[in-house]
Amino acid sequence: MKRTLLFIGTNLAIMVVLGLVTTLTGAHRFFSGAGLDLGKLLFFALIMGFGGAFISLWMSKTLAKWSTGAQVIESPGNSTEYWLFETVRRFSEQAGLPMPEVAIYEGEPNAFATGATRNRSLVAVSTGLLQNMTRAEAEAVIAHEVAHIANGDMVTLTLIQGVVNTFVVFIARVVGWLVDSALRKGDAESSGPGIGYTITVVVCDIVFGILASIIVMYFSRSREFRADAGAAKLLGTPRPMVDALRRLGGMEAGELPQNVATAGINGRPGWMALFSSHPPIEERIAALEGGRR
Repeated sequence: MKRTLLFIGTNLAIMVVLGLVTTLTGAHRFFSGAGLDLGKLLFFALIMGFGGAFISLWMSKTLAKWSTGAQVIESPGNSTEYWLFETVRRFSEQAGLPMPEVAIYEGEPNAFATGATRNRSLVAVSTGLLQNMTRAEAEAVIAHEVAHIANGDMVTLTLIQGVVNTFVVFIARVVGWLVDSALRKGDAESSGPGIGYTITVVVCDIVFGILASIIVMYFSRSREFRADAGAAKLLGTPRPMVDALRRLGGMEAGELPQNVATAGINGRPGWMALFSSHPPIEERIAALEGGRR
């Protein structure tokens, strides 16, 4: 419930902020006496598409801590915390990264990395993963998360999300205007968009949004292969990563907040493969064993 309320509240806040920005800039006034002003519509679409994506990225670390209850290790209080902190530090130095924040959260086996930049990142590991994996397997998981940060995956996926969001907003409104114009053909007294526009835009936003999510999830799956390969490079061998994936394949993955799910070590398979943020475990193992990059 806490995660759901945070997700809803965050999205409402983002929509309010974007609504204010488009109002203050006049970007929402993309209708003119001559019809649809494509230049202003594109500006509106860019604000809505990239604005939402980057606000979510900027807030990702804070929201991840709130939603998972992750406790940042400021000063290791026991041997497990010390080992985790030092392992993240070691891999970060190998990858040429500043030291991320390190956190532990209560939950089923999983881990994630998040943060707006490589210099302001977070690696969080669940208690379930620490309790159910060997140290070598857990090290591989941590190396995978550090590789996500080193590869800039959070920013890359944000940019991709921004691009597809922009196309969705732009094309949906163009289609809405065309449909509405066709329905009102011959009605000289009508001005501005009608109900046909509103209904068409809502339907197109949903349909195009689904298609856009397929594109984003495709790139998310490709980044998982890269993070696995990055972990193998940090470890000097793919074997621990293969063992960790095999262990994860036999566990129920812990659910992660939506804003960090694509940077987790394991994800629940979608109802269709096209909508899954992570490739099947078997494919990831095969890629590692085959030396795929």
